[in-house]
Amino acid sequence: MRVLKFLFLLAVVAAGFAAYEVLVPYGPQSETFVDIPPGTRTPGLARALQDAGVIRSGSVFELLRLIKGGTLKAGEYRFDHPDTLLNVYARLARGDVFTLTLTVPEGYNIYDIAQAAEAAKLGTRDGFLAATRSQTALIADIDPQAESLEGYLFPDTYHFSRHATDAQMVTAMVHRFRQAATQLGLNAQVRQTVIMASLVEKETGVSDERSLVAGVFENRLEKNMPLQTDPSVVYAALLENRYRGTIYASDLANPSPYNTYRHGGLPPGPICNPGVASLKAAMHPAQTDYLYFVSDAAGHSRFSVDLSHQNQNVQTYRQSVGPQAGQ
Repeated sequence: MRVLKFLFLLAVVAAGFAAYEVLVPYGPQSETFVDIPPGTRTPGLARALQDAGVIRSGSVFELLRLIKGGTLKAGEYRFDHPDTLLNVYARLARGDVFTLTLTVPEGYNIYDIAQAAEAAKLGTRDGFLAATRSQTALIADIDPQAESLEGYLFPDTYHFSRHATDAQMVTAMVHRFRQAATQLGLNAQVRQTVIMASLVEKETGVSDERSLVAGVFENRLEKNMPLQTDPSVVYAALLENRYRGTIYASDLANPSPYNTYRHGGLPPGPICNPGVASLKAAMHPAQTDYLYFVSDAAGHSRFSVDLSHQNQNVQTYRQSVGPQAGQ
């Protein structure tokens, strides 16, 4: 009986110890990161968690691993409050790794994305811009003339490790572009299509107007008329680091090949990163006789077949918005 009582007491103590180790929260009070490299075995993983103060005992973690099994995922984990060993184990089993979010809206150019990446604490603006120019091999097969990745950094929400390099980030964005292009059937004249889509993206955010805008640009190209699109003039100023928030007469006189008031045809490259809708519009422009369009006060576009109607629409727009700052 004494032996049985001792064994029972021992079992109770063991059960209590196990419950304490597994169910009572433990861990850091402030932000703590633990990086688990791929291929890390259970003893090394348990030691890393214990050394970081995330768990009380690496040995108990190893025992739990034997009991629960499953696959624990590599990656960087963030802990910022005490938690139970069971919950810590569950996070590693789910692969609940820590990432930083970078959202790229449709129409962002490389300068916008670089700024957003820096704001998300994913490197620096200059580092990202450098990667967009040094990694053009990523698109050499579809756009061998590209001087940057402008146009091919697909708009989406991305989740990157804190340690992601600029090259890794642009690679992920180009990969998403290729996925979208495949789904759309974009496999010919990719460069011209992306340039056209970037112009459409910047000219209108109204879904049912995109193909009409693309149709206007196609009609003007067929008639050897300059596109005269303001967003390309803005982009020319951005490239020269002198954009001042609005378009001035000096911008319209700029000899840059991106100035579609002075040069015919498409600009030499995309001016932003278009989304699916604008890519579709560029691939399937509307068949109309329109040669002009201008925004109205509601943010929509009014289309015209001749200059006289265009001038009327422009005058109507100016009257609706009132006096504007000089250009």
